[in-house]
Amino acid sequence: MTCRIDRMLIEQGVVLRISGRIAGEDLDVLRTALEEGRLVAIDLSEVELVDRDAVKLLGRTEANGIELRNCPAYIREWITRERGRS
Repeated sequence: MTCRIDRMLIEQGVVLRISGRIAGEDLDVLRTALEEGRLVAIDLSEVELVDRDAVKLLGRTEANGIELRNCPAYIREWITRERGRS
């Protein structure tokens, strides 16, 4: 696995802190983590690299009401472009 996912409990629910690289082989683990508990946000401050499949998943997650915290500018721009293609 190329990324690490830590769960932080806060008053409102759960925040996932992801670090490292998010690539295709990590998406099943990330999807499972997204389905657990009352997820309110994903912290991307320590993400180094993502691939297109990860960007699509992050975009769908945000569209479903999950906040993307500390999202690097290149990921934010990529999500915006992917939404434009849909």
